[in-house]
Amino acid sequence: MLPRLLHPKLLETAGYYPVVVVDGPRQSGKTTLTRAAFPTKPYVSLEPLDLRDFARADPRGFLAEYRAGAIIDEVQHAPDLVSYLQEEVDRDPTPGRFILTGSQNLAITQAAAQSLAGRAGILHLLPFSRSELEGFANAPRDLFAWLTLGGYPRIFDTGVPAARWLGDYLSTYVERDVRQILKVGDLSRFATFLKLCAAHTAQEVNLAALGADAGISYVTANHWLSVLEASFLCCRMPAFHRNVKKQLVKSPKLHFFDTGFVCHLLGIRAPDELRHHPLRGAVFETAIFAELYKAHLNRGDRPMIFHFRESRGIEVDLIDATHTGLHLIEAKSGETVASDADRSLHALERLIGTADASPITKTLVYGGDRAYTQHDVARIPWRAFAP
Repeated sequence: MLPRLLHPKLLETAGYYPVVVVDGPRQSGKTTLTRAAFPTKPYVSLEPLDLRDFARADPRGFLAEYRAGAIIDEVQHAPDLVSYLQEEVDRDPTPGRFILTGSQNLAITQAAAQSLAGRAGILHLLPFSRSELEGFANAPRDLFAWLTLGGYPRIFDTGVPAARWLGDYLSTYVERDVRQILKVGDLSRFATFLKLCAAHTAQEVNLAALGADAGISYVTANHWLSVLEASFLCCRMPAFHRNVKKQLVKSPKLHFFDTGFVCHLLGIRAPDELRHHPLRGAVFETAIFAELYKAHLNRGDRPMIFHFRESRGIEVDLIDATHTGLHLIEAKSGETVASDADRSLHALERLIGTADASPITKTLVYGGDRAYTQHDVARIPWRAFAP
């Protein structure tokens, strides 16, 4: 197993809390990570129906079998079990007793927040970041290969063709998880909605238009998108408007966490198809967003990432707000970028400068190979971007 960047934070958190929750999308490597981090702990998965039924029907009896603690996998199948953990860890609050994993954000984190407040640390594991992929002999070295493959571990662990694995992943997610969560009767309509969302990655969210194109209402579109977010497939990135006294467009942007999944939904099966695709710039921007987001999660931080668009022209792809200041980032997929490609970065810096004393840094990530600084903006090759 290749070490995950979240591994040290997982061990650190287990030294503070009796319960640690590790959630993330299906097949992101949660089980492998937790079993490698705690090799002596008993492991039990609630995926099998008999164990799931046992945990649901007799939670105290189930936990009594693991008095010394355990890794409990797929805990979203028995969310009420988390409530019974409260009395168990109050009885014995030894740090790191229970490690819970799951793949439905809302079901787990809400239960942990309500029942285990002050007793549980919550971490999130997404698919491999680009730097984590470097440990594989078959890691993609070409920009468009990286974007089309994405970062799900099984693609690199087993060598299964990405198109086949992602197709199976999509079928499993739509046919099993979505039916379970949403009770959707017309799965083909949800599949259409999912593909429409992929076509709008790195764009501002227009739920009315998405719903109309998918043949569903605004309310249903909002609900379905919330489920995609809760399943760690995508998120809405809010607009930045802190003390900037201009007329701004405040709609959030949609970003997926894995570009391989996006490309599969778009029907892109090979790097050369993406190279000439009209959405290649959007896919690249989503990749840079995902790298930034994963870096925060792997440090145990809460990402505070925004976008900015003024109705009169200024647009900045990513604004990373940290305790040390603001990092303004533009993403350009071309190997060559125009000399004025950073003008929005400077314009936003001027706007913010009169309203905010936070230090500001500026970066342009692009599809080339040379790192250099121009006009006070660091121009970083895609493979060297390490937030």
